Amino acid sequence: MKTLEKVSDFVGKYMAAIVIVVAAGALFFPGPFSVVKTAWVNNLLGIVMFGMGLTLKPEDFKVVFSRPKDVIVGCVAQFTLMPFLAWALTQVFHLPTELAIGVILVGTCPGGTSSNVMTYLSKGDVALSVGMTAVSTVLAPLLTPLLTLLYAGQRVDVNPMSMFMSIVKVVLVPIALGFVVNHFFHKFTEEAVRVLPLVSTTAIVLIICAVVSANSAKIMTSGLLILVVVILHNVLGYLTGFGVGKLLKLDSTKCRAISIEVGMQNSGLATSLAAAHFAQYPLATIPGAVFSVWHNISGAILANFFASTAEKKD
Repeated sequence: MKTLEKVSDFVGKYMAAIVIVVAAGALFFPGPFSVVKTAWVNNLLGIVMFGMGLTLKPEDFKVVFSRPKDVIVGCVAQFTLMPFLAWALTQVFHLPTELAIGVILVGTCPGGTSSNVMTYLSKGDVALSVGMTAVSTVLAPLLTPLLTLLYAGQRVDVNPMSMFMSIVKVVLVPIALGFVVNHFFHKFTEEAVRVLPLVSTTAIVLIICAVVSANSAKIMTSGLLILVVVILHNVLGYLTGFGVGKLLKLDSTKCRAISIEVGMQNSGLATSLAAAHFAQYPLATIPGAVFSVWHNISGAILANFFASTAEKKD
């Protein structure tokens, strides 16, 4: 167990670098990486969500009731700013339908699980970050399909009910199972969560392997455009999220939490939804995969910047 914990700590610390190396390998040498099939994406995401459920405790939801205004502000920002920014970028860059769907799906998904870690590293309000992730994830089965219909419905057929069921099965059910296991077998989960970074990172890496290797030829032709759009979407999310906090005169720890929570998305879910509901557009899975790589890099950079500015103020 000690060895596994050390490996898990290493993987958690260098997750961004590991993801970059694997993504590059799958892009330039797709053959060996194609053993991981895109059909596995839903199950792999379910593993990540189950892991998130294992870390949740009833007190994580206390912030929702003790500070409802903060959580509401954060979640409204999450589900208005990122979907709109995604749609705006598809218009500005005149993205083809395949890529546009993928970018919009990233925008309409809830906050990413690694945002809580980045908020902690940034000396932000971790309780608010965890509360926002939990609430936005619970709202996702309803809001993600409806927002996708709103922003992508003019281009493609969107089946909100089918998407709703997918998100419940792939996200809510595994999280609920993890939450129940944590509640009734707390001593076991206390040990298990120590190796959680290893399990979660492995699942995310395998998702990226599957998507990138299956679409490597197409990525080579439009990879730069996808990267530019993904970077802009993510960075604008950080900036506008922070701006909302400042506009409402929230303290700096809350502003940092909202900034990171808005900018970092559950891009694995976007990839899963693209593969399941827009299979006729293979490139729709790529923005989510690229976002998964990029937001871990940018999140770490932003967290370091926020932490350094917080130390100067102190």
